[in-house]
Amino acid sequence: MRILWLNWKDIKHPEAGGAEVYTHEIAKRLVKKGHEVILISSRYPNASSREELDGVEIIRLGNIKYVYIHALYYYTKYLKCNVDVVVEEINGNIAWLTPLYAKEPVVVLRHQVEYTGSKNFYRSVLPYKLPRLIAMALYFNEAFYLKLYAKLKVPFITVSNSAKQDLVNAGIPPHMIYIVPNGLSYRPLERIPEKDEEFTAVFVGRLTPTKNPEHAIKAFVIYRKLGGKGRLVIIGRGELLHELRQLYGRPCIIFTGYLSEEEKRKWLSRAHVLLVPSIREGWGQVVIEANAHGTPAIGYNVPGLRDSIKHLDTGILVPYGDIRAMVKALLALYEDITLWKRLARNCLNWARMFSWDTSADKFEKILLKMDSLFDIGMSNHEKKCIR
Repeated sequence: MRILWLNWKDIKHPEAGGAEVYTHEIAKRLVKKGHEVILISSRYPNASSREELDGVEIIRLGNIKYVYIHALYYYTKYLKCNVDVVVEEINGNIAWLTPLYAKEPVVVLRHQVEYTGSKNFYRSVLPYKLPRLIAMALYFNEAFYLKLYAKLKVPFITVSNSAKQDLVNAGIPPHMIYIVPNGLSYRPLERIPEKDEEFTAVFVGRLTPTKNPEHAIKAFVIYRKLGGKGRLVIIGRGELLHELRQLYGRPCIIFTGYLSEEEKRKWLSRAHVLLVPSIREGWGQVVIEANAHGTPAIGYNVPGLRDSIKHLDTGILVPYGDIRAMVKALLALYEDITLWKRLARNCLNWARMFSWDTSADKFEKILLKMDSLFDIGMSNHEKKCIR
């Protein structure tokens, strides 16, 4: 099967995140299964226009704003009726609109849904990333294209039950939505590793407003004032790094900046708890990565995190924005070693349920199903290529 995959960034993009990890981990496994994967994404400074990475052919066109138009032109000139299925991955709330022009079956990959109703604008990540008017335009644009795709009967793949429910609320029929969760590329530890002697909390992620790193820091500062001991390690880079260093530079709060995967895993193994105060997530990949090292998570009870964190089983969920509740959860894990050990053991068992190999198997079955339905005249939009 020849697969055309569209995503605004590839795994080597300087701003690549969890969505790009998901794309690459699935795509490279599809290649190993004998499929051909062509990924169209945007160019970035010093990037080559074409590259093969783990068997995946990456074609970089235009910048992140105009890659959508370039992709349409490239598809029409070189790939039309020359692939078997199209995976349209939507990030940043801009749809590729492939169901309107692609001659092959289209499957949409959406990690998290921003539009959850006209009154929920500020529960979206958009107003924290963009000027208000642009953010509002993109927010309601998602409502428009989701209704369009529902009318065209385009199937969706998403990563969690929360994201599926958001798609249903936006008008996508439940039977047109498939869940393929994130995975792990390594086996979880067999037992709880030896943790740091000093109680250690970590935050791992981009230092951006949507991830709320300052909430984690404020919670830890209050935790210390109330008698808690230990340190907080902030792992990641982003536009808030310099400001947060200036505001909270003290011996018990460590900013590491960007770390390699190996170095990140070492901290996850040493830490006692992960703090995840995001506005919302598609799933919460770092939660499972921490769990694989016997590290429970404390996170806000928001879409995605309520799927990856099993409350009082693998971690603790607290109301969104309630820093005091996060402090209370931190103190509970610091003071109650029995509770912490139970959660840590459960984390390892929970993490064993996830692997990229299993996720790639599920993804492949969906694509093969779409391709076979197309062949018998049941394409998304009743168009046919002569094969």
